[in-house]
Amino acid sequence: MIMDIDKEYVAGTYNRFPIEIVSGKGSIVKDVNGKEYIDMGSGIGVTAFGIADDEWQKAVIDQIGKVQHMSNLYYTGPCAELAKELCTRTGMKKVFFGNSGAEANECAVKVARKYAAEKKGPEYSTIITLRNSFHGRTLTTLSATGQDHYHELYQPLTPGFVHIGMDINELKDAVAKNKVAGILIECIQGEGGVIPLDEKFAKELNAFTKENDILLMIDEVQTGNGRTGKLYAYMNYGLEPDVVTTAKGLAGGLPIGAALLGDKVKDVLGFGDHGSTFGGNPVSCAAALSVIGRIDDALLEEVVKKGDYVKDQFKGVEGVESVTGMGLMIGIKPKKPVAEVLKYCMDHGVLCLTAKDKLRLLPALNIPMDVLSKAVAVIKDACAQ
Repeated sequence: MIMDIDKEYVAGTYNRFPIEIVSGKGSIVKDVNGKEYIDMGSGIGVTAFGIADDEWQKAVIDQIGKVQHMSNLYYTGPCAELAKELCTRTGMKKVFFGNSGAEANECAVKVARKYAAEKKGPEYSTIITLRNSFHGRTLTTLSATGQDHYHELYQPLTPGFVHIGMDINELKDAVAKNKVAGILIECIQGEGGVIPLDEKFAKELNAFTKENDILLMIDEVQTGNGRTGKLYAYMNYGLEPDVVTTAKGLAGGLPIGAALLGDKVKDVLGFGDHGSTFGGNPVSCAAALSVIGRIDDALLEEVVKKGDYVKDQFKGVEGVESVTGMGLMIGIKPKKPVAEVLKYCMDHGVLCLTAKDKLRLLPALNIPMDVLSKAVAVIKDACAQ
């Protein structure tokens, strides 16, 4: 059995559920026994248009038939075209491609430190992040992550990170006490419990970073690519970032990470300053072009409507304490242990995620309304049981 082989040969870093997924289409996946599930997690926000999406498949297969990889010593069309599309859609100026959200955030840290060192001096190296944040699992992005339990096993961590709350006075105090290069935030803390950024703090943060020439960097790894009803979540807040990082849903299921660089830092990275063997891979970039090209105003309006529908369905529901989130990134806090709710949903054909004590929903952006309503009915039952 695959489960036995996995347990024997795959590093035990994942506490997998006893389900082997073998196929799927759209928002429905099927296990090895033929049981169907509604996928409300989309691979933790990755399969933006669901499983085996036709247009995505065509883009990937077409590119595989041309060239599947070429080193960054040479030009490839999908890489350049994707960078152009991302910059055109956001107003950013240049893009560095890696393979994951953690790599994109590593790039952001490098950019901030190089920019500050050149402009203010090498002692300006501190990066401020928010408590309860999550920025990746490399040593440096773990250091950026504002949750102590992620740090316990891996001391000493990369120095130069300070964690604060969503409070402008805490920010000012941290800047007064440290030589700060940049501030890295999520607009919704996904792993931290689906906690949206405070709007007042967002406005104060935006103004403060501009006044003090501190780079404002937005981690859009989970919130980006249409997930919150805007192309990127910072657009909901009117923020003006210098760096935006993204990954997960960008290529619809293939590995990619991107650091989008604004006007202030567009030329900070020069020849040899950074690199990635697989970054800008033509197949991943072709997949991403097929995803980004379909995230238009009509789709984003549907994301907002579906997200509002889900939140409305859980208002005043027995067994539900609170609902948070934006668009199709939703956190539901049940009154009972979330593990019980998750198991009930799984047993009744709905796959969900968790974030601390909340059920986390990240369905495909194009999940059909009838499928979404079926999943919502099961989750409501799970909370009420």
